[in-house]
Amino acid sequence: MHPPLESLVTMRKARKLTQDELATRTTLSRTAIQQAESGKTDPRFSTLLELARALDMDIMVVPKALRQELEWFIQAEGKYLGPPPGISALLSIVDEIVRGRESTTAVSAEQRARVGL
Repeated sequence: MHPPLESLVTMRKARKLTQDELATRTTLSRTAIQQAESGKTDPRFSTLLELARALDMDIMVVPKALRQELEWFIQAEGKYLGPPPGISALLSIVDEIVRGRESTTAVSAEQRARVGL
């Protein structure tokens, strides 16, 4: 299943909507939704957009380089920008701000130390 469709199915289930109830919020049939969710058909982008709108969601296209950071940000409900605790990675701009805007030199040295450079 495509990641966007997987997210839409997860949201439909989280909102306790049946495929039939979702169909009534769109111009799609329950069968079309069932076939898309089961992988029997490959839904068009316009179908994904319609499902997203019916679930009060939006589909975004983001640069690959930002995808992981954006997913972490969304999972943290906008409260944290950067990798989850326990993962070694360069500091994000939010880390720099939270730490009192340390000098670039100090942050750069800390970043190198965290990734073992």
